[in-house]
Amino acid sequence: MLLSGSGYIAAGNMLRIMTTSHPPFHIVLIEPEIPPNTGNIARLCGATRTVLDLVGKLGFSIDDKHLKRAGLDYWHTVEIRQWASFAEISEAFPNARFWYTSKKSGKSYVQAEFLPGDFLVFGKESLGLPDDLLQRHPEQSLRIPILSPSVRSLNLANAAAIILYEALRQTGQLGE
Repeated sequence: MLLSGSGYIAAGNMLRIMTTSHPPFHIVLIEPEIPPNTGNIARLCGATRTVLDLVGKLGFSIDDKHLKRAGLDYWHTVEIRQWASFAEISEAFPNARFWYTSKKSGKSYVQAEFLPGDFLVFGKESLGLPDDLLQRHPEQSLRIPILSPSVRSLNLANAAAIILYEALRQTGQLGE
């Protein structure tokens, strides 16, 4: 069902191949742990013609019933690629622009200047992205402001939606 780096998830006998006037955005999830989050993000990707890249060890089986339930019957609309490591996806797209998301970043996502085809990178739910990755790319690291000091973080699927829709808005892809 899931093929390696250059593969797609098959829905029945159909493979989804993206066709748009803009290069699609990519949501990159590094070692996601919670099936419903990944399923909800897959549905988001299907709705927005965004590629979903899953990197590293997943905290669940791709056949997980919670993952499938969260994605409902939209799996055939999603292009999903799986990568063994972040280095592998970086090497496959050497000219890509990667935006790294973290509550530790000093730059708000609304300060980013997104371009079609950008890669939006999110870390695992329990730990986020590795500090060394963020330190190597401070100008490409973004946060979503959290106004209450008693809230540690946002849900991964919500964070992905917030940043993706801002990128779509900036690039004129919302059809408005």
